[in-house]
Amino acid sequence: MKKHFTRLSVLSVFLILCMNTAFAQTINVQGTVTDAADNLPLPGVSVILKGTKTGTLADASGKYVISAPATGTLVFTYIGYTIQEIPVNNRTAINLSLSSSSQELDAVVVVGYGTQRRSDLTGSVASVKGADIARQPVQTPTQAIQGKVAGVQVIASGEPNSLPTVRLRGTGSTLSGSNPLYVVDGVLTDDIRNINNADIVTMDVLKDASATAIYGMRAANGVIIITTKKGANGPNKIAYDANIGVRQATNLVDMAGANQYTGYLNEANKFYGSGTDLIPSSSLTGTSTDWYDAILRTALQQNHNLSLSGGSEKINYFLSAGLLSDEGIQTGNKYDRFTLRSNNDYILSSKLKLSSLVSYTRGDARGANFGAFSDSYRAAPTVAAKSGDLYGNTSLAGNVANPLLNIDKNYNRAVNNRVQGNFALEYKPIDGLTLKSAMGVDLDYLKSTGYAYQYLNDASTFLVAGGNQSQPNSRLSLTKNDAARWIWDNTATYTKAFDKHNFTILGGVTAEQFKFNSLVGTARDVAPNQDQWYLSSGSGGSQSVGNSGDKYTRNSYLTRLNYGYDNRYLLTASFRADGTSKYGADNRWGYFPSAGVAWNISNESFMKEQTVFNNLKLRGSFGRVGNDNIASSLFYSIARQNIPYYFNGQVFQGIAFDEVTDPNLKWKSLMSMMQV
Repeated sequence: MKKHFTRLSVLSVFLILCMNTAFAQTINVQGTVTDAADNLPLPGVSVILKGTKTGTLADASGKYVISAPATGTLVFTYIGYTIQEIPVNNRTAINLSLSSSSQELDAVVVVGYGTQRRSDLTGSVASVKGADIARQPVQTPTQAIQGKVAGVQVIASGEPNSLPTVRLRGTGSTLSGSNPLYVVDGVLTDDIRNINNADIVTMDVLKDASATAIYGMRAANGVIIITTKKGANGPNKIAYDANIGVRQATNLVDMAGANQYTGYLNEANKFYGSGTDLIPSSSLTGTSTDWYDAILRTALQQNHNLSLSGGSEKINYFLSAGLLSDEGIQTGNKYDRFTLRSNNDYILSSKLKLSSLVSYTRGDARGANFGAFSDSYRAAPTVAAKSGDLYGNTSLAGNVANPLLNIDKNYNRAVNNRVQGNFALEYKPIDGLTLKSAMGVDLDYLKSTGYAYQYLNDASTFLVAGGNQSQPNSRLSLTKNDAARWIWDNTATYTKAFDKHNFTILGGVTAEQFKFNSLVGTARDVAPNQDQWYLSSGSGGSQSVGNSGDKYTRNSYLTRLNYGYDNRYLLTASFRADGTSKYGADNRWGYFPSAGVAWNISNESFMKEQTVFNNLKLRGSFGRVGNDNIASSLFYSIARQNIPYYFNGQVFQGIAFDEVTDPNLKWKSLMSMMQV
């Protein structure tokens, strides 16, 4: 009996071990992930086994399959939705719905040199999500926010690669520039046509001086902060999106046909005293040209974007490539843009992180001929636009140039290569303190080529234009612009919360340098073969070369305090001292303070029971911002040497001061007050 008991005990232990081994084994878990709001499947949801790097993505139908321990936990993540952790509990099927976390995304906005909860803002800041920007079939992010942000006016010409006019709460200056400052991942710039809309996470618009004063002399016309995408801990995610469309001119003026046009001229001619027809019907050849049709077209636009993102505990990465092609509605007008982006975070230790955000853009623009529009409006419909290799002679009918001839015989192309990047080292020595040093660079290289083809009135020599429309000599113009900017920011941020108090203190110093060089050359009688478009191939003595440039530096010190009590009473105060080489030594520094207060009335106890307001805040702010957007040499005189002058019948070389300057030139500053 005792022996039998021993055998039974051994068998029991063996069975228990087998059961434990069985429970430790992995099982296949599958299910479907849907949107909680509309119950539609969510493709691309990341499903990761908690505590590991094992994971998968939901397919186009929201379905997933993953191997996991029966006692494990699955983590479901999707951009714009609340993260959920679901224990497996030995289940082989787990279906769930994810709820939108748009309120959580909206809770944090990017401000100068940091972030804040929206409920803690005392200044006027508006945010637009990157998803809303990417949905718009436009080239620049600013075009995408047209009509989406109060107080922001965007005007675009419609020409591919044209720089939109942006005004934040009106015009801040009439003589020193009116465009806002753009901050792209910490890099300050005046032009964001190189940014791929699909790479943007958020665009935050700082509108009043309380919000913008932290940027001091650069913030006179408002600030737009653009944050691009980064990777996250998890498996690789590959995303591709594309849109294709067409553009057409709308609301065009109805053009008169040949009969209507000649009838109008003949009637007017008789009315003003002549008894004969200006254009007899016998001279009509049946030609009836709609000149808008001759120079306009249905333009194709397409945009393709491909990205790869992911990460681990040591590195997060985001790689993207974008191709944009936009044909203008005018014949010959076109813009192509290729973009590459690499945004990486390297976790060197629990306290130290290195970030690199780099983008490369190549733009190829064929410019439009805007004068052709006015010529098309006035050109006679009785003249053919083109017949074979010959162009219609519109200059004999109203002395108007043939717009199609002007387009075809004038070449205008600009190729732009631009590299933009920010490299930052972030160190957290103690809880709540963050030290950050960031170096931003913006390198911009532009080559522009313009060529006017030769054509005469003589059919035996060149194309017949007729009348006085001709270009007896070909003309070549070449322009090379090189611009380089670097910005070095060093900041320290300390955040502390205790009882009902929370505050954030920021202090920092920044330095900036900008260099620009422009080389412009022209020549005549250059051969029409593009392989021979060199200034040296022009006729002797027709070449001319001009060279100019610019250089200026800036240095700034800044500090800011954000304080909140019980999420009800808020205070923001900032101060920035800016020095710039654009002013003389006695007026080099400008000082720009700001302060803002707010009262979150919604968080008061007497508002708890009301259902009228979701959020009610009373706020007021005051601030001063500056503007140094002037030429670098306005405060000192530049002498021109070797200027010939005559004295006693002889020629001498002298010096001349052509410009009158003001050595006492001072800062232009703007005040702003806001109450809401």
